[in-house]
Amino acid sequence: MSKHDQILVGLDIGTSKIACVVAEAGPDGKLDVIGIGTHPSRGLRKGVVVNIESTVESIRLAVEEAELMAGIEIKSVFTGIAGSHIRGHNSHGVVASKGGEVTAEDVERVIDAARAMKIPADQKILHILPQEYLIDNQDGIREPIGMSGVRLEAKVHIVTGAVSSAQNIIKCCNRCGLDVADMVLEQVASSEAVLAQDEKDIGVALVDIGGGTTDIAVFLDGAIRHTAVIPIGGDHLTNDLVVGLRTSAREADQLKRKYGACMVSMVSPEEQIEIPSVGGRPPRPMPRQVMAQILEPRVEELYELIKAELTRSGYQELVAAGLVITGGSSLLEGMVELAEEIFDMPVRMGRPDGVGGLVDVVSSPMYATGVGLIKYGYGYREFSPAVERGEPSVFSRAWARMRQWFGDDG
Repeated sequence: MSKHDQILVGLDIGTSKIACVVAEAGPDGKLDVIGIGTHPSRGLRKGVVVNIESTVESIRLAVEEAELMAGIEIKSVFTGIAGSHIRGHNSHGVVASKGGEVTAEDVERVIDAARAMKIPADQKILHILPQEYLIDNQDGIREPIGMSGVRLEAKVHIVTGAVSSAQNIIKCCNRCGLDVADMVLEQVASSEAVLAQDEKDIGVALVDIGGGTTDIAVFLDGAIRHTAVIPIGGDHLTNDLVVGLRTSAREADQLKRKYGACMVSMVSPEEQIEIPSVGGRPPRPMPRQVMAQILEPRVEELYELIKAELTRSGYQELVAAGLVITGGSSLLEGMVELAEEIFDMPVRMGRPDGVGGLVDVVSSPMYATGVGLIKYGYGYREFSPAVERGEPSVFSRAWARMRQWFGDDG
């Protein structure tokens, strides 16, 4: 591996911030974070690019900061995609295995059979995530290659996204001189960073609460079973504070980060905070409980929507490991306690794990997607040794898929 091949970059293009995480892969497979750059996001709304110029500028500044810290030039990135245009579908395909033994070619054919479903013209496939394989009706098989059988069936979870949204993200990266190695659904990336394998096996729901959207992924038996996006996030809490406290959006966001709590019972009635006013008026003292009274109903509403989504998915009773909440907005005081109260199941905060280097900085939930993207990228390279030999592989197919977003052949 050349020095350049050892570098992996995750670019989390979020509604409230752009985070660029640079990692170096050691020969032992250990990932060390060597650079981080963040910049407030301008130009996105609910995970979707609405202003190309502002987004390009925000990405450029975050990437420059990461380059400076890591001491390298960034050329290629793994980037996340989110937004309410994302759709998740469960599908399955069946093929006959040639020669009575399942080969890699059979697996590829059965995945192709599973993807043959009707997708709206403005959507394209982002991921085909295998859930399990069945050989001659024997279920629960995760790795079918080499097994004997004549009938191979695959159950998969297909994630689709709006063509225009993906094109705009790629366009913004290209304008900054960056190639997009692959585009990853944000909750898939976050799950790489914050979920343990045993949680995925016994059943867990990941809830990534970002600035503009809340992304949900349900895992069971080690595979992703359901994905959903709720178009509510931390920015909605900030907007509620703008109205309730009669202050500017910037001040409301700072107050939320510093004093915000989403359970009134956790805040002392005596505690006072100073609220900056607008238009040159003097700041006003106010009980901190007032903020909690504004935030608690909104967070409750978000949790009820998540609960309804889990019920709709049919997996609510099967997530034995409970709920893992992550993302920048999960840092609000009382988020875990309120979730335990509403969902009546174990809840923990998901912090990125499994990397070395600048661990103290990236161990915050706000870097879950960024760290997840580099872990996903490393898994891709490990999974694609054929790329070294110039053979077609998962990795080269990913490149072809990225080019497809701009072509007519999808």
